[in-house]
Amino acid sequence: MKVGVLLPRSGFLAQPGQACQRGADIAQTLLPQLGFPIEILGADTESNPDVARSRTEKLIQDGAQVIVGAFDSGQTTAAAQVCEQRGVPLVVNIASAPQLTEQGYRTIFRNFPTSSALVGNGLALMKDLFAATGKTPKSAVFLHANDTFGQANKAALDKLFPTLSMPFAAPEAISYDPKAQDLAVEVAKARATGAELVIVTTRANDAIMIVREMVKQRFEPMAVVSPGSPGMYDEQFYKVLGKYSDYCITNLPWYDPKSALAQQVGKTFKEKFPSDRYEGYAFNIGFTFEAILVAADAFKRAGTGDPAVLLDALRQTNLSEKIMFGGPIQFDEKGQNNAIASACVQNFKLRPTVVLPKASAEADPVFPMPGWQKRA
Repeated sequence: MKVGVLLPRSGFLAQPGQACQRGADIAQTLLPQLGFPIEILGADTESNPDVARSRTEKLIQDGAQVIVGAFDSGQTTAAAQVCEQRGVPLVVNIASAPQLTEQGYRTIFRNFPTSSALVGNGLALMKDLFAATGKTPKSAVFLHANDTFGQANKAALDKLFPTLSMPFAAPEAISYDPKAQDLAVEVAKARATGAELVIVTTRANDAIMIVREMVKQRFEPMAVVSPGSPGMYDEQFYKVLGKYSDYCITNLPWYDPKSALAQQVGKTFKEKFPSDRYEGYAFNIGFTFEAILVAADAFKRAGTGDPAVLLDALRQTNLSEKIMFGGPIQFDEKGQNNAIASACVQNFKLRPTVVLPKASAEADPVFPMPGWQKRA
């Protein structure tokens, strides 16, 4: 089976795109050993939706029977339009904008939560965090990128917040360009609110800039928490910020360290990338590997690359041997997997560590976080 893998391997999203690419590299090695013969055709979106559109066309012309991608909601939307026109399945690895599965497309299958699910699960886990530690912030501020992903998360927060009985008022939102080179003004605005909790929707580069500015401006809230965005668990975040990366919290879907498949993927990662840490790449690798597995499993059951038969096989997906937390991978009539669970992941000693739910916890949560100047 030829799988076209579409990712932002260059441009401002290169870091997560390259992390996702490692998931594709591992899939190319591991899946044939597990009985899923695949050939991966790669393409770089250059972090640009227009390029994503043209590269999707090229992958299909080159024989890709299914497209996997594309990390970013805007670029995935562009790919989805092409796949729908051409009748070729698209299996989404990472992209949460709700509209992807709300437009009536028949060729899209998303093994990733919508923004509503991400934010809803993320806010619920915040309440669990407050209950577990006996400490509750009285106010919050929301810093978010103003791209498709950030705006979708803001819309989800605005819609869900009144229904969740959070212990603080709806947070003031401060948006910024994710391509910005400096976020001093935005962090100063957040500091001026006097908020006890900083909620963020970021990627790695802007997450680094936000924390750097918070240290510089001596802005010390009780915590920096993300309800489901990347950045604060990425390897780049640890490498650049060191001790200042610790205690940041992300509530998000995460890999199950007890899963046999996750352990196989981790072992293959260490063989292919011996100088790197699996944990710093595991989220992007896990969802990319699972997306390719979904495609390969459907192809195996279909017995053909014929689009109509393959699409029908994808609709009947029921994969229980997987990497990420949650129930079996199944898709509803819109092509959405609704069984993906979230965990509360806190950085300890430069490592993303599960702290909630308690049954899966590797450590107890620390909240409030120690001040910047109190880090060892």
